[in-house]
Amino acid sequence: MHPDKLSEQHEAKEKCAVFGVSLRTEEAVGITYNGLLALQHRGQEGAGIAVSNNRNIVCRKDEGLVSEVFSGEELAHLPKGKVAIGHTRYSTTGQSCRENAGPFVTEYLTGRIATAHNGNITNAKEIRAELANLGLNFNATSDSEVVSSLIAYCINTEKNSLQGIAHAAGLLRGAFSLVIVTSKNKLIAVRDLDGFRPLCIGKNDIGCAVASESCALETCGFEFVRDVQPGEVIMIENGEITNQVTFKKEQETGEKTHGICIFEYVYFARPDSVIDNLSVYEARYNMGHALAREYPVEADAVCGVPDSGLDAAYGYSAASGIPLISGFVKNRYIGRSFIYPTQSKRDSAVRLKLNPLAANIKGKRIVLVDDSIVRGTTSEKIVKTLKNAGAREVHMRVSSPPFKHTCHYGTDIDSEENLIANNMSMDEICRKIGADSLGYISIEGLKDACKKCSLSFCAACFTGNGEEQFAMKNVFE
Repeated sequence: MHPDKLSEQHEAKEKCAVFGVSLRTEEAVGITYNGLLALQHRGQEGAGIAVSNNRNIVCRKDEGLVSEVFSGEELAHLPKGKVAIGHTRYSTTGQSCRENAGPFVTEYLTGRIATAHNGNITNAKEIRAELANLGLNFNATSDSEVVSSLIAYCINTEKNSLQGIAHAAGLLRGAFSLVIVTSKNKLIAVRDLDGFRPLCIGKNDIGCAVASESCALETCGFEFVRDVQPGEVIMIENGEITNQVTFKKEQETGEKTHGICIFEYVYFARPDSVIDNLSVYEARYNMGHALAREYPVEADAVCGVPDSGLDAAYGYSAASGIPLISGFVKNRYIGRSFIYPTQSKRDSAVRLKLNPLAANIKGKRIVLVDDSIVRGTTSEKIVKTLKNAGAREVHMRVSSPPFKHTCHYGTDIDSEENLIANNMSMDEICRKIGADSLGYISIEGLKDACKKCSLSFCAACFTGNGEEQFAMKNVFE
């Protein structure tokens, strides 16, 4: 995994976004581009689009933002087609480079597929070694290339796209939401058995779309239909769902059952998304309510750290009766700093990103709401910034519990020895960041805030209840 995120405000990283469409018109490329723009918050290291024209798959991808990778000229170079998939990348395995950007195109004896993947495959090294022994070649270091190669191998051996993909999914361990396009114009969506990462389906008059978040469906004119269920493989042809199957693990490994990563609701997802029947905005608003109940304080104003602290700040203000103010002006031209892959870039981005609104802050006792503290360096800078702007007191409230554990499934938390909650008590952290008081939401309060979710949660980065044995036998036995 990469070193922890920013020394900064948001100290956890999510992994990628996927989008795909199957239409009855040849508008797939433009709609996929728009879908990726709506999902840009999930990764800024690279972007790619693969389109099928019922004979071949053409893919263009590169490092950078969606708008940088796909200028008007680049989009024009892609052929017209009715089926396309897209990907935005934040790297969990493999360095940031063009070769590791998605989607990945893989050829096999009877066809070609392109695969876009959100998640982290914990047995990727074992699968890669087995496939290499069978003569398959690899050009990148990403686990997503391994996934695409495994799927192609299984389709070839099963002689059936749907069954081959289901077989491959049963061999994978870890977190994966996949969209796959075949050279025969089939679009397939897959979600892992635990539902670690979100994936949903939308529909309109010209076809179907699949996306990591419902906000992208709505942006592109598709009505949300439902979430892809854990362990489900869905095939879409000519804009209609034509088949669906469920899969199971091909080998019993004694792994514990988890659920959707609860940090999707804390930070990763856009607030206008609905994931597994729960509004992200509502979840964050409820987190603020819980914080106000668990850590009340006398104060003059509540403000949130843009962007993912804002909705919890609304909830804290509503529950406490303390007025909500705008505490910062955000430079909208600076990206989410945690996504920048080097520390120097992250530091520079954070310094440029937020400026305190002194007219709202001076002389006041401020409740400052943010989504997380991982190493504490960002929180320290923000608290100092508020006090330099004239805040009389700053009371820090955090809408996630203390991070104490690393994650195998795609949340890029720093090594445990660098997590501030493992080295300091709450009082020591409070003094370290310069706050007048500090309160983290309890794990019970967090789960209660998300209780409308239709799935269970993985909260192992807070609780530690996620350690597993990842060693596998030959995956093809």
